[in-house]
Amino acid sequence: MNYVPVAVLICAIIALVFAAVNFYSVKKKPEGTEKMAEISAKIRKGAMAYLKRQYKTVGIFFAVMFVILAILAFTGMLTPYVPFAFVTGGFFSALSGFVGMKIATYANSRTANGARESLNKGLKIAFSSGAVMGLTVVGLGLLDISVWFILLKFAFKLPIDEIMAAMLTFGMGASSMALFARVGGGIFTKAADVGADLVGKVEVGIPEDDPRNPACIADNVGDNVGDVAGMGADLYESYVGSIISCGALAVSAGLGLNGVLVPMLIAAIGIISSIIGTFFVSTKENADQKALLGSLRRGTYASSIISAIGSAILIYTLIPENASVFWAVVSGLVAGVLIGYFTEYYTSDTYKPTKALAGSSETGSATIIIDGISLGMLSTAIPVIIIAISIIISFFTAGGAGSFASGLYGVGLSAVGMLSTLGITLATDAYGPVADNAGGIAEMSGLEPEVRERTDALDSLGNTTAATGKGFAIGSAALTALALIVSYTDEVESMVELNLSITNPAVLIGLLIGAMLPFLFSSMTMKAVGRAAQKIVVEVRRQFREIKGLMTGEAEADYESCIDICVKSSLKEMIAPAALGIVAPIVVGFVLGCNGVVGMLAGALVSGFVLAIMMSNSGGAWDNAKKYIEAGNYNGKGSENHKAAVVGDTVGDPFKDTAGPSVNILIKLLSMVSIVFATLIASGNLMSLLGM
Repeated sequence: MNYVPVAVLICAIIALVFAAVNFYSVKKKPEGTEKMAEISAKIRKGAMAYLKRQYKTVGIFFAVMFVILAILAFTGMLTPYVPFAFVTGGFFSALSGFVGMKIATYANSRTANGARESLNKGLKIAFSSGAVMGLTVVGLGLLDISVWFILLKFAFKLPIDEIMAAMLTFGMGASSMALFARVGGGIFTKAADVGADLVGKVEVGIPEDDPRNPACIADNVGDNVGDVAGMGADLYESYVGSIISCGALAVSAGLGLNGVLVPMLIAAIGIISSIIGTFFVSTKENADQKALLGSLRRGTYASSIISAIGSAILIYTLIPENASVFWAVVSGLVAGVLIGYFTEYYTSDTYKPTKALAGSSETGSATIIIDGISLGMLSTAIPVIIIAISIIISFFTAGGAGSFASGLYGVGLSAVGMLSTLGITLATDAYGPVADNAGGIAEMSGLEPEVRERTDALDSLGNTTAATGKGFAIGSAALTALALIVSYTDEVESMVELNLSITNPAVLIGLLIGAMLPFLFSSMTMKAVGRAAQKIVVEVRRQFREIKGLMTGEAEADYESCIDICVKSSLKEMIAPAALGIVAPIVVGFVLGCNGVVGMLAGALVSGFVLAIMMSNSGGAWDNAKKYIEAGNYNGKGSENHKAAVVGDTVGDPFKDTAGPSVNILIKLLSMVSIVFATLIASGNLMSLLGM
């Protein structure tokens, strides 16, 4: 079996090589006119400046945490590998986002230029840049996992249980980085977007991405730092978290080395499947939204089928005595596809819910907001049922009736199955911000109207695929968080006696606190967007008022000032919400003990899962309802219907791009932090002193 980790490492390298080939292929495409290249350079410069400052800020946090973990390791509460695993997890999470943002800022003008020739060419360039992001995330994720596994197994010769205990902690590094990236990037992008829309579209009545709007460059920068860099770090964390937690469950189930290697190999098969799937994506000129969606679906469906076949061969070869766990993998794959489909149903303007939401604009912004929130709440039902069915299938097909631990291993495998084709799923997601930027560049460069029509079609598709990607991430987060809770209970059961009865005050209080945390976290992030957006609104109004000739196009807006406001605000505002995810489990642990922590993790999982779906789908539906009106329905652009839809979209921006996607990171980070500090919390807390 010694060759298996090396095979996984080779698949990771293949993914990175394919990503590099796509990267340079996209870079070779022409940027278009001089004006297009100039605008793209400004966006790239702003995005790089933000990331540089964000990484400096986050670097201080990682240095402090490294020292804390090193002290705990020195005192014997952690293995000596934990501080280094924590840092590498954060580093690769950040690197995933950085590479994705780099290619996205090169691809935006090239996509717009491709759209000058045909819709298919624009789609191909945008999707290729998304494939760079997707394959970089899975490649770096498996690279990190396989290198650590090889070092701990063959260099340091640790037993398998100690290997997985150590590797769980670099998930904490990845989760910490992901939360900073998602929250900071989300605040940046939505502050710029809300500020630009409220003044530009609603007050002044100019088109989206009009070069006269001082916030238009900041808005396009935000698409990259939030929806690309933040999303890359987020899904890297989801990907490695699912594989590592499943490996830890294999140890608990007594499946040994083979059980640990299975999720790694399934992920490796998923990489090859994703690469093959990218060749299935293409479309025809003048394709409608259904045809565009169909072209992306071909790629994801082909990858899922290939991954399922490969996983079957792997499982029947590696663990024939537990071959039925294959159906756990299939349940995860199918659950991911179904969640994606129903997310698409509720957020795409191809289907009735979003069309009906656009119709709510007939009676003003209040009704479109009410109906959008209602739509988001309704959309939670089916994903919850899908995840519940997936848990039941994966638990019992993995032998849960005879062995509880084996059943939980099946649940872990379903999470790995769901994310196994992340390479192409993320490609369809990351393509969206590139298409959005391409539309902005087409508008600011004054390209022909048909170019903007093509980029708008790609952008509208991108909103749907982004919502689908978020649904995918949230669904996998629920399964991964469940696996992590089990890993936590396994960790502490050897140190303290657990009483997880619902009537135990510590558990009940923990449940209530855990259920509250996603709401408190969402409030903090949304208020942060509101405060930053207010500063942008004031600045944009000032420029329209004070810069003579700005409205007539005779003077240029001061784009840098808006970018600077977004950078400073997002870096300042991201600290408190991120700190909540790290501090909360430690405080709860010291007050309520390990029983209370389990309650808190369960409460956060249940409420966070539903809240994240609701916010992401409401936001996605509001955005596409606005675009449906802009396409000429319900009186079209500039109408009262359009203004009402813009208000709805503005409310939905922090829902879908800041709070919603960040909650799924929160519920996993809470578990990761709890696992890392389990020994410290078990050694003494208020509840144990009171005899509870």
